[in-house]
Amino acid sequence: MSSSNSNSDYEHYYVPESSKLPIFASLFLFVTVYGAATLFNNMSGMPATFQGDWVHWILILGFVGFSWVLYVWFSTTIRENLQGLPSAQLKRSYVMGMMWFIFSEVMFFFAFFGALFYVRNLAGPWLGGEGAKGIANMLWQGFQYDWPMMITPQQAAEAAGGQVTAMNNEFSGPDKHMAFPGFGAMFGWLPLWNTIILLSSSGTVHIAHHALKEGNKKKMKLWLGITVLLGIIFVCLQAYEYYEAYEHYGLTLNAGIYGSTFFMLTGFHGFHVCIGAFMLLVMWLRATQRDHFTPEDHFGFEAASWYWHFVDVVWVGLVFFVYIF
Repeated sequence: MSSSNSNSDYEHYYVPESSKLPIFASLFLFVTVYGAATLFNNMSGMPATFQGDWVHWILILGFVGFSWVLYVWFSTTIRENLQGLPSAQLKRSYVMGMMWFIFSEVMFFFAFFGALFYVRNLAGPWLGGEGAKGIANMLWQGFQYDWPMMITPQQAAEAAGGQVTAMNNEFSGPDKHMAFPGFGAMFGWLPLWNTIILLSSSGTVHIAHHALKEGNKKKMKLWLGITVLLGIIFVCLQAYEYYEAYEHYGLTLNAGIYGSTFFMLTGFHGFHVCIGAFMLLVMWLRATQRDHFTPEDHFGFEAASWYWHFVDVVWVGLVFFVYIF
C-alpha cells in the first residue's frame, strides 16, 4: 500500500469528551426565560403563577446558573486550545458555529422588526379605518391612527363616546414620545449620543483587531479597553433614557403598542450590548492578565468582535426605524 493512502496523511481531529453542560445550559436557560416572562407579565398587569419576590429569585437563579455553565464550558474550551488539542478542521467548525449563531441573532431581530412593520403599516392603519380591513368606525369611534401612537384606540373611543373603560385603564398612551426632535434639539437627544458612542466603539475594536494581527499587543489592549468602556457608557445612557421615559415621558410597557414595541426592540438590543461588552471584557482580561492570543491564533477575540459589529449594525437599524422614521 502506498504512503499516500496511509492514515498518517489525514489530519488528527480532536473529539472533546462527552459533557452534561448542554443539558444544564438548556435547563437554566429555560428557568431564566420563564422568570423573565413572568416578571414582564407582572409588570403589565397580567396574571402570573408566582408573585412578588419569587419572580425575581427565579430569574436570578436561571441567570446565575446559566452564567456558571458558560464559565465552565468556555474555560474548558480555552484550556483545550492552549494545550493545542483543536485541529484546523475543528477551528473551522468554531468559525461556522459563530457565523450561524450571529445569523440566528439576525433572524431574532428580523422578527421584531417585522412586528414593528406589521403594527405601523398594517394593523395600525386598519384600526384607524384605512383600507378594506379598517374597523375603527365599528369598535373605536374617534380614533385616528398616527405614529408614534400617543393615544390608544380605547382612550380615543372613551373620549369620543364615553365608552366603558377596558383593561381597568391599565393601558394608556404616553405623554411624550422618544422620536427624533428635529435638528434644532438634536444635541440634547440621547439616541444621537448613543449612536456616536456605539459606532465609535465599532471603530476602536477594529483598530484593536488589526493591532493584534500585526503583533502589537500593547496597542490591542489599549483600544480593546476603550471599546469596553464605550460599551459600558452606552448601557448607562440607555438606562438613563429608560428612567427618563418612565418618569418624565409616561412611556412604559403599558403605554400601548408604541411602548411595547419601543421597549421590546431597544431592551433586547441593550441586553445584547451587555452580552457583547462582557465578551469583550473577558477578552481584554485574557489579553492583559493571561497574555492570551497571538497574531495567528485569536479566534475568541475575533468572534467577540464580529458579535460587536453585529450589535452596532442592529442599532443603526433601530435608530432609523424606531426613533426617526
